[in-house]
Amino acid sequence: QVQLVESGGGLVQPGGSLRLSCTASGSIFRFWRMGWYRQAPGLQREMVATITNYSSTNYADSVKDRFTISKDNAKNMVYLQMNSLKPGDTAVYYCSANDYTTVGGYWGQGTQVTVSS
Repeated sequence: QVQLVESGGGLVQPGGSLRLSCTASGSIFRFWRMGWYRQAPGLQREMVATITNYSSTNYADSVKDRFTISKDNAKNMVYLQMNSLKPGDTAVYYCSANDYTTVGGYWGQGTQVTVSS
């Protein structure tokens, strides 16, 4: 059973930075794509950033040039570096992973990010 565990969330002031980490149980080579999604209260979950097994990345327009997704295959981890954070970035951030057989993929439990002064 695949487990994804997020960490690194917290409270940060506008303009600050946070780095989220996602640790997968077992090798991440089996996933063709991993990513970060977020859900703010009252809103639908939305894609923030994704990275493929070829390290091709994709970002939501709202986070381009501020957030960077990366992965460490040796450590089975995916990261989201978030800079220049805004109050609108406040949400629960979820790590996700897609393999070639499981519909809907896998999801972590989420980590809260709050941007506030």
